[in-house]
Amino acid sequence: MNVLQRSGAPPDPSSKALLNGQRPGAGGAAAIRLTEITKIYGRGQGAVHAVDRLSLTVSDGEFVCIVGASGCGKSTLLSIVAGLDTPTAGQVDTGGRRVAIMFQEPALFPWLTARRNVELALRARRLPADQRGQRAAELLSLRSRLVQRDQRRSRAAELLDTVHLGDFADKRPHELSGGMRQRVALARALAQDADVLLMDEPFGALDAMTRDLLHDELERICSERTLSVLFVTHNVREAARLGDRVVLLSSRPGRVIEEYEVPRTGPRRIDSASVADLAGRVTDRLREEMRRHGSHQDPC
Repeated sequence: MNVLQRSGAPPDPSSKALLNGQRPGAGGAAAIRLTEITKIYGRGQGAVHAVDRLSLTVSDGEFVCIVGASGCGKSTLLSIVAGLDTPTAGQVDTGGRRVAIMFQEPALFPWLTARRNVELALRARRLPADQRGQRAAELLSLRSRLVQRDQRRSRAAELLDTVHLGDFADKRPHELSGGMRQRVALARALAQDADVLLMDEPFGALDAMTRDLLHDELERICSERTLSVLFVTHNVREAARLGDRVVLLSSRPGRVIEEYEVPRTGPRRIDSASVADLAGRVTDRLREEMRRHGSHQDPC
C-alpha cells in the first residue's frame, strides 16, 4: 500500500504522492534511506507510539523539510537518523556518510568563547587510531599541534564569518543573544564537514530579518558543499521557502501522508507569491489532518 495514503483524507491533487516515501526519478544516490521506521517508547498500556512504518529517501544534495503537528515524531526521526536513538523496527541507511545535527537549543559550552566552541568540533575530527600508527610522534609533536591550532582558529573564524558573527568570536554564550548563540551552533555543525545535515527547528528563536538572512546563507552553503539536509520546522512558510521537497507527517504516530515537490525556478523569498501559495496548501492539509485527530494546535 502507498505509504502516503495509508490513512486519512484524499491527498491534495497538486502534491506529489510518492510510493514508500521516494521521489520518482530522483537523481543521485540516496544520502538517507529510511525503510519502514517504527518507534515505540515504553511498554504495555503506557507505551507511546511515536512513529509508524515511515519510509523516506533523501537524495544527495537534496533539501527536505518535514512539517507536522507537535508530537508527531519529527525530532524523534532526526535522532534516529543521527544515531542518537534506535528504531523499534525498520532500517536506517546513510551509506557511511558523515552526519551532523543541529538541535533546537544551541547547547554551547558556557565557559568557552564562540570561537572555541566552533574549534571544539574541529578538534574532534581526528584520524582513527589505526591510521596514526608510525606517524603518532609526528602528529603529536609540538610543531604539528601549533600548526593544527592555527588551522583550527583560521577555520573557526571563517565559519563564524559565514554566520555573520566574526566580530563576536571572543564572546562567551552569556554575552550573546539567543539568535547569535544559535548561529554559533550552526557554525559548529558546519565545522564537522558533514555530508548530511540534520536541523531541528534551528531558526525558530530568531527574529524575522535574521532568519531570512540565514535562509540565504544556508542555501548558499548547501549549494557550495552539496549538502543533503533534513530540516524539521513548525513554520510551514519556512519549509516552502527552503525545501526542494516538503514532507507532511500525520498526527502521532507519525506517518508520511503527503509530499510536495518545490520547483526551483529562481531565487525564493519568504514573502514571494509562490512560497505563500505552497505554504497555504500545506497548511490547509495539515489543519485537516489535525482536525481529524482532535488537535487544536496552530500548525504554523
